[in-house]
Amino acid sequence: MNTIIRKSMLSVAGLAFAGGVFAGPIAAHANPVDAKPVAVAVQTAKPQGDQSRIPLNDEQTANVKAIIAATKKAGLPERAAVISIATSLQESKLENLGHLGDANDHDSLGLFQQRPTSGWGTPEQITDPAYSTTAFLKGLKQVDGWQDMPLTQAAQTVQVSAYPDAYAQWEQQAADLVAQHWNS
Repeated sequence: MNTIIRKSMLSVAGLAFAGGVFAGPIAAHANPVDAKPVAVAVQTAKPQGDQSRIPLNDEQTANVKAIIAATKKAGLPERAAVISIATSLQESKLENLGHLGDANDHDSLGLFQQRPTSGWGTPEQITDPAYSTTAFLKGLKQVDGWQDMPLTQAAQTVQVSAYPDAYAQWEQQAADLVAQHWNS
């Protein structure tokens, strides 16, 4: 290729790059009429460690929707719903558990395995998905920087579990569930 053509091509490429650098930020704020909705990212980073996944029945799906509704009502973003759902997946597999007799962990109840003796509420309140989610979110809001910390750290700070790293395994399924149900 001769030198003149090569220099011309490099000049055109340079102009295209410069145009993108300067026009990109302007174009990013444009509001075209035919814009299509874009999927919203609800994870701050790649999920930590191996991921687990379980199939959900109708009751579990209803509990996902209740967690999302409570998160929206609290005015919190999708990331809060992801943390809440991952926590509930770990604690109860999204089942609103009552007292399990000898299999019970102390007096833990509900989606988040919250304890009346630890001040989470009455057994009736804790087994109400909206109430238990709101109580979890109240605790989450008190964690400085929860939006940017790893999911398992945010969940553990609220829950104070004997298995602090266990929440991370549910992050991908929780993110997928929020992406599926947030706008429904």
